[in-house]
Amino acid sequence: MFKRLKQRADQHELMDDFSSGGPELRQALQHLRLLNRIFGAAGPTLFGFKHLWLQAGKPKTLSILDVGSGSGDVNRQLLRWADEHGVALSITLVDITEEACAEARELFHSEPRVRVMRSSLFQLPENGVDITTGTQFVHHFTNTELPQVVDCMLKASRLGIVINDIHRHWIAWAAVWVTARIISKNRYILNDGPLSVAKGFRAGDWADLRKSLGISDMLVSWRPLFRYAVVIAKREQA
Repeated sequence: MFKRLKQRADQHELMDDFSSGGPELRQALQHLRLLNRIFGAAGPTLFGFKHLWLQAGKPKTLSILDVGSGSGDVNRQLLRWADEHGVALSITLVDITEEACAEARELFHSEPRVRVMRSSLFQLPENGVDITTGTQFVHHFTNTELPQVVDCMLKASRLGIVINDIHRHWIAWAAVWVTARIISKNRYILNDGPLSVAKGFRAGDWADLRKSLGISDMLVSWRPLFRYAVVIAKREQA
């Protein structure tokens, strides 16, 4: 298995099959929230968000669009940060499945700053929000598809984008494989957890994406635990 981690895996995850789902998928999303807490999934998103916030001059009002959001649970840390820094933050969670949207609505039912929208990344309006984020989202796409995905994220934002995704490494793969089997018997979690790591990234993958996009100022930062924060500021149009 570890030799195969040299290249990104190309198998589809079970969550990529939109013909199935239901209660089993909703349970998987609930268990994924626990995995996200264990592995500190919110940290890289907050890191990238703060980078763009500082670059924009510390505005007191900001809007975020989280694409492929699932339950959107990583955004709770952003909301806490906004409370601590007096920033009026509004967040739109976007996912293509109704199960994810239902979980997000339930999770944030008492949070007026968060709204949930069922949609595809490729149907979003341009310049609709300040920052577009994607946590554990872009690894669902092939290297060939990635430039279009990132371009759509950039078009949807005014300030820039934050990508938070997994470092493809045997330690991360083994840790997720073991942890998934400790916390869950859900087939989505057992299959997609380790596969997500195998579909993750290494530094060379980000260099290839930078070259494909023709972007020189793409920030790539390794973050605990075995994650990358990728930040691309949107350039002003001449």
